[in-house]
This record gives sequence, C-alpha cells and structure tokens, in this order.
Amino acid sequence: MTLPKEYGGHGRSALERYVVVEETLAAGAPVGYHWVADRQSGLMVARLGTEAQKKSIIPAITSGEACFAIGMSEPNSGSDLASVKSKAEKVADGWLLNGTKIWTSNAHNATHMIALFRTDFSPDAKHKGLSQFLIDMKTVRGITPRPIRDLTGRGHFNEVSFVDVLLPPDALLGREGDGWNQVTAELAYERSGPERYLSCFLLLSELIKVLDGKASPSALAKIGAELAWAATLRNMSLSVAGMLNEGKDPSLQASVVKDLGCHFEQRLPGLAQELVAMEPTLSDSGIDYQQVLGNLMLLAPSFSLRGGTLEILRGIIARGLGVR
Repeated sequence: MTLPKEYGGHGRSALERYVVVEETLAAGAPVGYHWVADRQSGLMVARLGTEAQKKSIIPAITSGEACFAIGMSEPNSGSDLASVKSKAEKVADGWLLNGTKIWTSNAHNATHMIALFRTDFSPDAKHKGLSQFLIDMKTVRGITPRPIRDLTGRGHFNEVSFVDVLLPPDALLGREGDGWNQVTAELAYERSGPERYLSCFLLLSELIKVLDGKASPSALAKIGAELAWAATLRNMSLSVAGMLNEGKDPSLQASVVKDLGCHFEQRLPGLAQELVAMEPTLSDSGIDYQQVLGNLMLLAPSFSLRGGTLEILRGIIARGLGVR
C-alpha cells in the first residue's frame, strides 16, 4: 500500500496501511508470506535503492511474487547487531559473502533477503564497517537455508549459511559502511507496528466469546484491564506510524511500544488459563479458543526475542532518555 505508484504500489500513507494491517491481524488472517516485504524491505529499497533496484524489486513485491527475509542476527551475536562477523569482501566481479545468519524467518521460502554484512574489518570499525546487501535467494549459488523447528513443530525460523556467495557489484543497498544507520532505521518499521500488540489479540477475542454471560466481576475487571492496555498500546503505535508518515525517526518510541507490547502479549495466555478451565490443544478436535490458546502458549515466549530482546530495547530506551 505504501510503495510508490510508479513501481506498482498504491502510494498510500503509513496510517492508511496501519488501518488495513490492524484489521487483518485482529482477524488472524494469513499474511506471513508477504509480511516482511510489505512492512520494511520494500520501503528500504524505495528509500535507498538505485533506480535499477527499484524497477527490479518493487514491482515483484507489489504483484505478490517476492517474499523477503531479514538477514540480521548471527550465531554468537545475539541482539548485538554491531558485533556481526559475516563478511562481504569486494572482489573483481562484485562482492564475496561468507558467514551465517540465524532466526531468519521464512528464509526457506524467501525469494530475496536484505542482509547485514561486515565490509570493513579493521578493529575500530565496529559500527562503521557494516553494509546492507540486496540478495536474490533463488539465483545466487552458495546460500543454504536450514529450517529450525520450534515448539509448535513448524520450521519457519532458519539458519542460513553463505559460502563463497558471489553478488554483483550493484547488490549493495544504500552506501557502503552505512549499514548500521540503515538497519537501525529499518528496525523502527519492525518494532512499532500493530503486530506488537495484536499477535495474541485473537486469543482475547476468543476468551471473551467463551466467557460471554458467565464472567465473574473479577474476570470482567481483568479483561477490562487488558483491553485498556490494548487501547493504550494502539494509541502509542499509531503515534509512531504518524512519525513515520512525517519522515521522523521513531527509534526510541518504537522500542517503548515493542517492550510494552511484548508484556501485554505474553500475559494473555496465562490470563486465559486462569479464567477458563479448558485445556489448550493443537488438534482440530477442540473449539477455536482451545486451538488459539494451544498455538500461542508455544509461540508467545518468542515474542520477547523477535525485533530485539527486551534487554537491548531497554538499553535503547535508557540511552534515548539520557540515563545511560
């Protein structure tokens, strides 16, 4: 919706997209395949890409053909993105990539990836030595995604190895050495959207259906408190969308939304079990409430990791408030 019209997008505002995303997430709609490309990768290409990159990639996103993965985290790096060690060396034919990325959602299905690699290996170039690359996952040799099974049995996380991957010279996205600034700006798209408080919202809806007419005053008070949290988070998230719409940098505000949203989402499965004596299930034999609860009990622990751990986010918040 927000990608430029000249490349097949609708040229809509971040706030208009927010309305549609909010409704699809609240309904539990299947949006995973196109999610990353629509939320951030397409915007990164539109903002930083060359004209050739824009003409090649953005129409594939807007037509629904492109699926993007995010190549940030690495083994032994955790959420400290500045410590990544995967290398991109400039060679005669372009860029030679070697390294490993991990927790790379949907990489086994992805057609493309925007990945962060180290291009300056001097000891004092921790933040300044990083660059981002636009990678065609289906045509470049030497890239191997390995799905990692989570508690639900799904293999949507991946470890992705790069062994002597040769990229063309024009695979660089943005400016060489500016990867740190680019990736932190990208994370603002990732951390502040309605998915930060709506990933578990379907459970709250199903819980209210199950309790309809049978809830005690205590149960109603607890549900009311969570709805108040959701309303507050929505207003905060909307304000970040407004900042993005105005071209401002909402990195600090987005970190606050992600932190508080994670607490909200991870509370809901426990609240549901406290208020309703029904077992969660992953089978089709249960009612919708039981199935939603079963899936979210296994998924919710990961919410404090995606988009940056809470410890990292609180460091960003403390720095932004001038107390660190």
